[in-house]
Amino acid sequence: MEAYERRFPTCHLIPMFVDSEVLEETESEDGSIHQVQRRCKLDVDAPRLLKRIAGVDYVYFSQENTLNKRERTLHIESHNETFSNRVIIHELCSYSAHPENDDWTCFEQSASLDIKSFFGFESTVEKMAMKQYASSIKKGKEIIEFYLNQLEEEGISHVPRWTPSLDAPFSSSSSVTTKPVCATPTDATSNDATSQPDNQMENQLGTPDDKLDADYIKRYLGDLTPLQESCLIRLRQWLQESHKGKIPKDEHILRFLRARDFNMEKAREILCQSLTWRKQHQVDYLLETWTSPQVLNDYYTGGWHHHDKEGRPLYILRLGQMDTKGLVRALGEESLLRHVLSINEEGLRRCEENTKVFGRPISCWTCLVDLEGLNMRHLWRPGVKALLRIIEVVEANYPETLGRLLILRAPRVFPVLWTLVSPFIDENTRKKFLIYAGNDYQGPGGLLDYIDKEVIPDFLGGECMCEVPEGGLVPKSLYRTAEELENEDISLWTETIYQSASVFKGAPHEVVIEIIDASSVITWDFDVCKGDVVFHLYHSKRAPQTPRKDPLVGQHSSITTPGGNNVQLIDKSWTLGLDYSMVESPLTCKEGESVQGSHVTRWPGFYILQWKFHTMPGSASTNLPRVDDVLASLQVSSHKCKVMYYTEVIGSEDFRGSMTSLESSHSGFSQLSHATSSSNHSQSSSMISR
Repeated sequence: MEAYERRFPTCHLIPMFVDSEVLEETESEDGSIHQVQRRCKLDVDAPRLLKRIAGVDYVYFSQENTLNKRERTLHIESHNETFSNRVIIHELCSYSAHPENDDWTCFEQSASLDIKSFFGFESTVEKMAMKQYASSIKKGKEIIEFYLNQLEEEGISHVPRWTPSLDAPFSSSSSVTTKPVCATPTDATSNDATSQPDNQMENQLGTPDDKLDADYIKRYLGDLTPLQESCLIRLRQWLQESHKGKIPKDEHILRFLRARDFNMEKAREILCQSLTWRKQHQVDYLLETWTSPQVLNDYYTGGWHHHDKEGRPLYILRLGQMDTKGLVRALGEESLLRHVLSINEEGLRRCEENTKVFGRPISCWTCLVDLEGLNMRHLWRPGVKALLRIIEVVEANYPETLGRLLILRAPRVFPVLWTLVSPFIDENTRKKFLIYAGNDYQGPGGLLDYIDKEVIPDFLGGECMCEVPEGGLVPKSLYRTAEELENEDISLWTETIYQSASVFKGAPHEVVIEIIDASSVITWDFDVCKGDVVFHLYHSKRAPQTPRKDPLVGQHSSITTPGGNNVQLIDKSWTLGLDYSMVESPLTCKEGESVQGSHVTRWPGFYILQWKFHTMPGSASTNLPRVDDVLASLQVSSHKCKVMYYTEVIGSEDFRGSMTSLESSHSGFSQLSHATSSSNHSQSSSMISR
């Protein structure tokens, strides 16, 4: 209890815990029961846009603590005051003496979350709440141990237990307080008893010969405590002794130490993994060897642009104007990743250059992301998956390189994208995000606080011409097939999003998906690369037999061609309407079309996606072929079509959550949210882009 009380009225170990005040404090006549009611102020880690929509900057909780000294228990009950009519959060915590060993403490924690409505962002709020709660559970034990260690450093290693006697030690002991106390670092070091840990730290740092030159630190590394300086020296020495290959500069080693709060073991682990990765993929030579394809130069809407007020290199990304799907389809993930890595390598080079120019350490850059134009096309799931993989690689190998991220003109659809990508972004990195909706960036606390007026780009109302490409749709003529993308150089990952298939006259290509839970969502995205096809979706309670590789054996066939696979799953003895049923109306797709769609399943079982060769209907009045039929048959060589497809199954709960925020978006996909909520009928939605 003594350690627990030190968390109040605020706690530097819990950044989101801003403040607290005691509303009521009571104590029983015999002093055995002590109750405190507090009001706590929290700064929740939520997108600024969401806070602005909700109209709040802070969240308030009511907390009631009941300490029973006779029973040796502490019960903590808390609930939210903010948005209590929309969201109900109830948490119970209990500290008690172990029944078999009264020198041990048992801790139990439970919580419930009930979201009634929250401006259409129910899923976003739920995920943030779950994330915050999981984080607090993990950190709770570390915090209580911190204050226990602090008590021991102050010479308090034992607190007398309460007794009913009036002259009990409890009432006169100077080591126990009933008033909330917040311990600061100065409080912990002001006592003479702390001199011993300081001496131990000095011994750990080693001799003066092991220290770096003070001018060097100030000029290139920035402020370092003696312990941080020691960690840097020891990690560098370990690399020199054990690592075979190029040793990174002190600035780079320091980034990994900062990313792991100067935990030597953790920093060494991720640094070694990154060095191995750099060597394996020759990243050190990327700037000299990588040449951006012309499609990137024309349609990738990002580029370097001067520097911010702190001298950090400034990178501008006009994400809302970028055709992410077109770039993925024209270049593949490999080229996009290499381009992003080259941007990061260039950022490191510019940091070194600016350090020399400004005469002070500059180890990170500022990124400005303009979201004007962001829409449902940017939420194309394979594109989002490619983005998440890029984030994963960058987070692992370029830690602490992002000093600040300014997100401007965030539209209503942005919280959905944030929900998808934020779990993959390190917590320390997320704290550097500043999000502005509409023209808020032009007001107080906006862009002028971070960037000089002279370098604000023209497209944001400034006077500086920005050379970042304006983007636009990538022509479909530049799209490449899966086989062409697979023939790239050594890939930094092996997973391929798309699969290719050939469709022949009389031999459709079929894909089976087993659904366990009804109301799951089957999504698809495919391009008709050659010829015209008809797309069907069927359902069967029976599992199709595994296709055989030899097309001449049995009634199922699996043909492998240079243009892709051809798999037939529906048994020729099956009868439509008896053995299987059609759950989607046939969709005729022309050559060059891109089709995205989804189907909310009504029943469990096996769903078969089928691409079938499209036969042009003949004239009813004559047996002679029409001119259009003859021309169409000439365009389709050897009665063969080709499709490139991607499918995915999303659980009903996940799909409902990710689509909740889209109800207000002007897109054909907004109907999917309604479809998911309907359980009586099978719903679907498809979009064709030409």
